[in-house]
Amino acid sequence: SRPFLGSDWQNQSCWETLVKASSTHIMAAIGEMAVLCHKFITAPQASSSSFVNVIKLGTFCRTVVWPCLPPLLMYQYIRKKDEDMYALEVLYAKSGSKDSKAFYDASRLNGSGHWRIQQDLETIRAAANAE
Repeated sequence: SRPFLGSDWQNQSCWETLVKASSTHIMAAIGEMAVLCHKFITAPQASSSSFVNVIKLGTFCRTVVWPCLPPLLMYQYIRKKDEDMYALEVLYAKSGSKDSKAFYDASRLNGSGHWRIQQDLETIRAAANAE
């Protein structure tokens, strides 16, 4: 038998054999892990009592969790919107300007009244209409 760490270590065919063998073992291990994960997920559904627990959990989510989500999401939206408007008010107050529409123009369409969006739209308009 040939020594593993001898002069054959630098031989290309020996290296290819080693890489091929290790990748085969790695793929086999990944396959076994996938099978094990599948068994872990599907095994609890095998008994009728666990099936009943899944139904109970689904009923709980449908009657308790889902009705609570829209108000929570709306609350988060309102808080973020309020935080943005507060930052605009502070910026306006610290700027010393008398023109509030320069910071937020409520008469503009679809939320394009924010000062940063106004600035971006002016940049786009100037680039598009350059002659």
